[in-house]
Amino acid sequence: MKHLFLVIILFFSLASTAQTGVIKGKIIDKQSEKPIAGAAISLAGSEDLKAVSDADGNFKISNIPIGRQNLNISFEGYESTSVADLDVTTGKDNLLTISMTEKFNTLDEIVVTSGSSKAKAINKMALISTKQFTTEEVSRYAGGRSDVARLVSNFAGVSTGDDSRNDIIVRGNSPSGMLWRLEGMPVPSPNHFSTLGTTGGPVSALNPNLLANSDFLTSAFPAEYGNAIAGVFDLGFRKGNPDNYEYMISAGAYPGLEFMAEGPLGKKGGSFIASARYGFVGVTGLAGTAAQPNYSDISFNVDFGKSKIGNFSIFGIYGTSDIDFLGSKIDEEDPFAAQDEDSFVTSQFGSFGLKHNLEIGNNSYLKTIVGYAAAGNTYKNDRYYNYQTPAENKLRFMDTDNSEDRITFSTLFNSKINKKTTLRAGLLFENYTLDSQISSRDRQQDNDGDGYPDLVELVTQDGNYNIIQPFVQGQFRLTEKLTFNAGVHGQYFSINDEFAFEPRTALSYAFNAKNTISLGYGQHHQSVPVPILFLNEYVDGAKVQTNRDLDLVQSQHYVLGYDVRLASKWRGKIELYYQDITKAGAESFPSSYSTLTEGSDFGYSIDKTSLTSNGKGHNQGIEFTVEKFFSEGYYGLFTTSLFESKYSGSDGVERNSPFNNGYVINLLGGKEFKIGKTKKNVFSIDTKFTTAGGRYYTPVDLVASNDAGYEIRDNANAFSEQYDPYLRLDVKFGIKINSKSKKRFHQFYVDFQNVTNHTNVFSRDYNRITNSVDQKDQIGFSPDFGYKFQF
Repeated sequence: MKHLFLVIILFFSLASTAQTGVIKGKIIDKQSEKPIAGAAISLAGSEDLKAVSDADGNFKISNIPIGRQNLNISFEGYESTSVADLDVTTGKDNLLTISMTEKFNTLDEIVVTSGSSKAKAINKMALISTKQFTTEEVSRYAGGRSDVARLVSNFAGVSTGDDSRNDIIVRGNSPSGMLWRLEGMPVPSPNHFSTLGTTGGPVSALNPNLLANSDFLTSAFPAEYGNAIAGVFDLGFRKGNPDNYEYMISAGAYPGLEFMAEGPLGKKGGSFIASARYGFVGVTGLAGTAAQPNYSDISFNVDFGKSKIGNFSIFGIYGTSDIDFLGSKIDEEDPFAAQDEDSFVTSQFGSFGLKHNLEIGNNSYLKTIVGYAAAGNTYKNDRYYNYQTPAENKLRFMDTDNSEDRITFSTLFNSKINKKTTLRAGLLFENYTLDSQISSRDRQQDNDGDGYPDLVELVTQDGNYNIIQPFVQGQFRLTEKLTFNAGVHGQYFSINDEFAFEPRTALSYAFNAKNTISLGYGQHHQSVPVPILFLNEYVDGAKVQTNRDLDLVQSQHYVLGYDVRLASKWRGKIELYYQDITKAGAESFPSSYSTLTEGSDFGYSIDKTSLTSNGKGHNQGIEFTVEKFFSEGYYGLFTTSLFESKYSGSDGVERNSPFNNGYVINLLGGKEFKIGKTKKNVFSIDTKFTTAGGRYYTPVDLVASNDAGYEIRDNANAFSEQYDPYLRLDVKFGIKINSKSKKRFHQFYVDFQNVTNHTNVFSRDYNRITNSVDQKDQIGFSPDFGYKFQF
């Protein structure tokens, strides 16, 4: 491998000469989001490369030298800002949207560095527990698999369940507490092989090449976000190049083969961008299973440009996936299947929206989205009873067919009253149509006397319901140093006719240009996961959904944060938090069960009926972040989370939640080396080290399991045992090659994941074939790779 890298570096070093690139974009007011005309944009270190934004806020600078470059932006009456370490290449124009903040008074002279800007949220109403991330970070960090969910697991307070799934665990909360938004519209889990009620999956269907810089929120969300108690992924698609056609072809172990195109559309400044991907990870042998996963997805964003009646755009994403687990071909160590069964899995989802943005006056706009989303999955499982005996008999053991459709309407009015006050109000309406049929023999009686457990209908739901969420919020710059946000979010859930009233507030005080303290509080509600809500209970032989009247789960967040600029490109941050959770689902008799323990697998409990809203929980912790933003050819990120996650069921006993790892530590870093005669190409090394406390689990009751013939957990000692600590080291090598004469760019990387081949536990489950408890491990050493060609 070392010799291969040397050959590649030598070849391109000899072949490359100088080339230039383009930086262009739009300058907008941060509060009103209106374009700023007349802003001065200049390339740092150059007197000749500069531009002035036009009436629509657009600018363009050509002949930019290849490599990392910095921009300085200034405009009278606004705080000067800068954008640092833009990666200028020959294959693609750099497209930027740069927001500027109006000065508190005309005597202010504040310079906001790139590092400080990146540390702030894109959503101006988010003052605390928010991290802005860039699409470059998704492809830059080692071990990321081109997956935005795995990217945010590097942030303080966040962890993923295991290497096989990208479930996002925020501050000890279940992944089911996450909210995904795309272009302002709530969407189903954007992951391949996702199932009803879950928010994660093995492979992401979000293409990072289409994403714009986005926000990830972990607590005390602003008032416009609802129906979530854990975190919010607020994603946006970028616009295509409005001036030139650009294309990309790439191949990677996990995202698969990809073709992307973008370019201008019409004569009103419109553009389009679209991509299609087809996964082939099964062919590489990196899927972690002997079965062959098949998946593909498409994404697009079409902007029709500015018109007299506003700006219209359409966007969408669609993904499909399937996999067959055949017992005869499954290894006994396979974490997803068993040798005495055949399973057939399909999954698909799509989200499509029409967005309209209308400017009202000089400082207001109205954004309206009409959308449609659909998600579905099937799971057919056949069990071989009396396995490998003369009496072997194959029966359908589980049959699942879920289909969820939702129609979404949202509207948001934003008005910058003056430089000190911004108001925002809106409404989100979602109509859900759910067709869910789930049948299983698991833990069922043999009432028909055929010698096998009966195939019982667990869920038979075919109907619709509504969620309505109005909100109003405001940002008030009380003084030059003090900013106050306040708002109210409402949530109506038609299943139980409950309306929740949720106050939200945040306060930020800048002692000086380097030190800022923030406070946040928010009350949030979320419905119990759908697979639990519509479970059937048989009462006198009749099917009754005894969970459908459960209350909305309530969560109250309290956060204290301190942010310090350690140096011009260094940032430090500390956050303390406490989260109190009430009204979680719990059993009507004393038990250890709570709905707060659900959501980290492909399915949910099938026997938890007649639940009450008496479950409780709390999460508390402290988080540390030290970040060196990319400059001078290198970057670094160190995050540490020390936390406690507890819950109590109807028995009132406080227990560890399954997400109570106790600690998570991430250390990332990377360095770029300029190579070639003109030093226009780049060789990079990135590394990531992660360690975390082991997950808590409920031990198997081996005696009871042997008697029953299926797994029975010792629920009296729920989540009383802990797996060994998780540990993983990833190392990534990459090369970026700029064409010597044409608009072309090549990028290649190889990512060695878990290079120490450390054994991380996946699960300890009952083996019904051997009547023993077996340990299954996560993926050991695994190489990832990718290639990108832009032209």
